[in-house]
Parts: sequence; structure tokens; C-alpha cells
Amino acid sequence: MFTACESDDGDKYTEVPDPVSPVVMDLTAVPYNKLSDYKFFEGDLKNLQPSYKVLPYELNSALFTDYAHKKRFVWMPAGSKATYTADGELLNFPSGTALIKNFYYENVQPGNTTRIIETRLMIKKGSEWIFADYVWNDEQTEAFLDLNGSFTDVSWNENGSPKSTSYRIPSETECLTCHKINNSNGNSGPLAIPIGTKPQNLNRMYAYTDGNANQLSRWIQEGYLEDNLPGNITSTVNWQDASQPLELRVRSYIDINCAHCHSEGAHCDYMPMRFAFSETTNPENLGVCVEPFEFINPSISHIVAKGNPARSALYYRLNSVDESYRMPMLGRTIKHDEGIQLIQEWINSLEGPCP
Repeated sequence: MFTACESDDGDKYTEVPDPVSPVVMDLTAVPYNKLSDYKFFEGDLKNLQPSYKVLPYELNSALFTDYAHKKRFVWMPAGSKATYTADGELLNFPSGTALIKNFYYENVQPGNTTRIIETRLMIKKGSEWIFADYVWNDEQTEAFLDLNGSFTDVSWNENGSPKSTSYRIPSETECLTCHKINNSNGNSGPLAIPIGTKPQNLNRMYAYTDGNANQLSRWIQEGYLEDNLPGNITSTVNWQDASQPLELRVRSYIDINCAHCHSEGAHCDYMPMRFAFSETTNPENLGVCVEPFEFINPSISHIVAKGNPARSALYYRLNSVDESYRMPMLGRTIKHDEGIQLIQEWINSLEGPCP
């Protein structure tokens, strides 16, 4: 591809080649040993400055991971694009797509520094997705492939409050627990799928370096998404936005934090809850006045007991750090205080009692 450019004298044109993404994506060789091998970022790696055609994005509501911040990017091979299926279904990505998610903390003690812990990739090879997790070195100069899982201690200040955790970098098996969908093809094992890249979660404004734009529109402009979106997309909201209705905030929070397991064909599909945003217009799918499937303790009467968080299994599990009871079971080791407060406020708002 070439672009015609006007010369200084105003009447002559020369053709210059269009920019080409420097990203290296050999599907016969991935995952590479080092994050830098992909050329996703330019300059110092720790700055996470995206290379040409590596597009940043955010979700309306983000999955809680022990207060880690996240920077997300997407890259697709030239000439290929994703297609829309439904508001609440994953975009159908082309082979060669890379979804890039960096986990980091700010105000890390004792020096109030920024520390990137890991970079998780999902790469689509043919019709299936693979995981590649890269653990950053102490010097923040490189991240190395490691799918075995490990822990690393982090202490930081969160909105002025000191916090610490033994952060869990997941193993490949743990990644699959949350990212799997049962394969309908006979005896073959479960398939890995992304979680957040649905139109309902991507339909929002983003502050790009050249101005604000709707993310889905920008993906279309970049050639990353087929221009076949419906006129209206039923979307999740930012659960932290107190101007939004409480129910919408709760449904959005539960969708991104819980629905990947509590959906048909997912890890916890044997449970009665169906937490996908498109399904929680029915309060029973949220567990409202539904008796617990599993015994926790005698004080719990329902998954959600109207007006009574203390008798609600949902609130109990979110408020626990015990591995036997906490939910989500993976991805967090400490309480999400703000999320717990949101759920408590919502349960208290429900007029009861349950029958």
C-alpha cells in the first residue's frame, strides 16, 4: 500500500509506503520466550508505549485483581478484522489476534514506585486461543514466559491506605479455569476464550493520543472491526459511577467479576446463578431469594436474602479470604472493600423478606 504526498512545490506527488506494524507474530513459533520479542511496545519496555497498530482499550467495568491496575492492548494482523455477533458475546477475532493485558501497581513501597508484575497474552492460533504469561524482572527491563504460576509480595498505598498482598501470578491451568468454555465436540477438552472483549464492555469513550473517541468506532476506523454494529448496544456501566442506577452498577460488577464462571458451559455452570449481564434482568439469576446450592453455615438462608447481607451467601463469599469460601476463587487474595460495599448497599435496597 502506498500513499500519495504533495511535494513542496505543490504540484508534484510522490508515493511513500504506508506504515507497517513492527509486531512479530509467527503463529508457528509463539509463545516467544520474552515479551520484547513481539515488538508490541517501542522505547523502554516498562513504559508500555504501544507500537504502530497496537491499540489500547479499556472496559466499562474491570475485573478486580487485588487492586492491580491494568493496561490493555489489542493487535491484529494486517487485512484482518473482528466481527460482531451480539452485544453480550465475544467478538469473533481473526487468527493471529493478540490480546495484551499488563498488571501493575503504583505507589509501591518503600519508594512510591510503579511495578509491573506480569503481562498476560491471549493469542488466537487458527480457531483456538492460547495463553502466554510473562513475568517482569526486578529491573523492569524485560518479562519472561512463565506458565508455572508463582507468588510475589507487593506492598503499596491505595488512595492513601497501606495495602499488601502475596500476589498470585496464575499457572496455565488456573488461567484455563476462568477462561474456559466446555467444548461441544465430543470428548475433546475445554476451549480457552477471552472474557472482557464483548461489545457491551467495549462500548465507551477512550482518550486516545489524538483525541477522544468511542472505542468500537475507533476499532472500525483502525480496520480491526467490521462495520456491521447495530444502532444500539445494550452495554454495561462503570460500577464505580454513582450517577448510574444501583442495579446496573451491581449487574455490571457481577458480570465482569463472576459471569465467566457462572455461565452455561463454564467452570461453575452446575450452580443456579447465571451472572451474565444479559441474564441478570431476572433477579433469580442473581440469586435473589434462591436457596444456597452449597452449605456454608447456618446463618446463610439465600444466595441473596433481600435486605439482609448477613444472611446472603453472595455477600459472605465476597467478604471472605478463606480459599474454601471466597469468590471469585481465583484472581484475588484480599477483600475488594469498594465492591463489597456496593453489594451490601444493593442487598439492603431490596425489599423483602424472601418467601
